[in-house]
Amino acid sequence: MDFAFDARTEELRKNLLSFMDEHVYPAEAVADEQRAALASPWDTPQIVEDLKAEARRRGLWNLFLPDEEYGAGLTNLQYAPLAEITGRSPQLAPTALNCAAPDTGNMEVLAQFGSEAQKKQWLRPLLAGEIRSAFAMTEPDVASSDATNIETRIERDGDEYVINGRKWYISGAMNPLCRIFIVMGKTDPDGADVRRQQSMVLVPRDTPGLEVRRAMQVYGYEDHYHGGHAEVVFHDVRVPAANLIGEEGGGFGIAQARLGPGRIHHCMRLIGMAERAIELMCRRAVSRTAFGKPLARQGVVQQWIADARVAVEQLRLLVLKTAWLMDTVGNKGAHTEIQAIKIATPRTVVDILDRAVQLYGAGGVSQDFPLAELWAAARTLRLADGPDEVHQRSLARRELKAYL
Repeated sequence: MDFAFDARTEELRKNLLSFMDEHVYPAEAVADEQRAALASPWDTPQIVEDLKAEARRRGLWNLFLPDEEYGAGLTNLQYAPLAEITGRSPQLAPTALNCAAPDTGNMEVLAQFGSEAQKKQWLRPLLAGEIRSAFAMTEPDVASSDATNIETRIERDGDEYVINGRKWYISGAMNPLCRIFIVMGKTDPDGADVRRQQSMVLVPRDTPGLEVRRAMQVYGYEDHYHGGHAEVVFHDVRVPAANLIGEEGGGFGIAQARLGPGRIHHCMRLIGMAERAIELMCRRAVSRTAFGKPLARQGVVQQWIADARVAVEQLRLLVLKTAWLMDTVGNKGAHTEIQAIKIATPRTVVDILDRAVQLYGAGGVSQDFPLAELWAAARTLRLADGPDEVHQRSLARRELKAYL
């Protein structure tokens, strides 16, 4: 395993670091000011569009997609240090580069499983950043950590599918630019194989019967920059049969293919969030005095910073190893490592951010610093793409298999 940056990665890193310093970090306060003046909080501030234009001009666009036909053609190992950098400003940077969830996963699904007509109608505008999208899987009335539990029905009726069900925490759905939903539901609820009961269909936002009912908060935040997280109801929603993605019964498999890259991308960005937290901790520690000496000379503060550095270096190596395995033996071959980083990274980064909040005192829980919002985002990722316990269960079974 060689984790040294190749020439292309190094060039992109330098370009991206410059973009962050010159444009993204200064835009954070501007974006909040502009959003406060918008007619709707879900509209996109002009500064975000300016960032997207600059990112495209610099060639920092669709870096996440390994398919050279549609994206930058980077390997996971090449993309890892770039995603980490964007994680330092998770509200703005991924969106500016057209590398924000849920669009990234939806573009991967369409690129891998979509028909040519679906790619032309929906993938191309997503790649261009002209529209946004949503992924509708999680439901409020079942334990969605087990995806076989979903109850939304997708029933064939002639040349159409009819969809009925209720979803929630559907990321991206509040954004006015969200034009298309990928919806997972059951086409064969009584099938013998519980992993072949589900299918995915494309549902345009303006389809009759699709109701975006309300925005769901996450620890009090509405996550405007990612298009929010909505409760969505489907009532006798009809779409052409041609809107089926892949084949009937293939929904569970498509979801797993989508979640593998999504999990490692989250972990890459989480490391960037932790790095920013360490930077903020150090700046605070050298600028504040308590009980007669700088916080930087307080033993407990030194311990927090040292432990955070050790933890981040460990996580980064594990994420890079996982990326390398995904590139060399595929997502299935890296299954254990993907689960390991999904367990370890959010949990550890939450702890680092919690120490940073503690160091900032009242400022740490306020809107004047990014720590509270970063903490909420990191804590949520212990649930998103599968809660810790599901991954621990699967990982333990894999470890125990040879002994049972």
